[in-house]
Amino acid sequence: MALDHAILVSLLEKPGSGYELARRFERSIGYFWTATHQQIYRVLKRMEGDGWIDVRDVPQQGRPDKKECSVTGSGRDALSAWLGEPIEPESMRHELAVKIRGAAFDDPAALIGEVERHRTAHTDRLAHYLAGEARDFGAPGPADGPPDAERELQHVVLRGGIAYERMTIAWLDDVLATLARFGTGR
Repeated sequence: MALDHAILVSLLEKPGSGYELARRFERSIGYFWTATHQQIYRVLKRMEGDGWIDVRDVPQQGRPDKKECSVTGSGRDALSAWLGEPIEPESMRHELAVKIRGAAFDDPAALIGEVERHRTAHTDRLAHYLAGEARDFGAPGPADGPPDAERELQHVVLRGGIAYERMTIAWLDDVLATLARFGTGR
């Protein structure tokens, strides 16, 4: 996936400035596709030149005008074309898994601290996802109306992230138990 497509999706969800877009990447999209502020600004400039986005000055009180980006018809066409392209299933390139296998040739217990660090990171991410789900997708009320495709598709991606983090934490618990059984091997 090109960063262009992640940006188009984000701008279709809500137009915004490069700064606002970078913040969205830090808070949500960044868990699935990361980009630096510089990359985002560089791609926005190219997308504007290609006619995929419009950029307009929005006056602000007591601050310089901000440049708000929105997707053009050409940008929607580009996203539509990309959505229709097949993608390869993701491979499991996982450096930690190679380290775990390699631990058989050293001291398996020496890897426990690193696996615990990964477990903590995944536990923190799961807590972040669950908090976002509670905040953004709490129990629907009677005034919520009919289903909204944008909202439902955002939620299904979040549920996938939650399931992935839970699976990873369970796997890391299994790894820790296995490493602990072997103590100091050398």
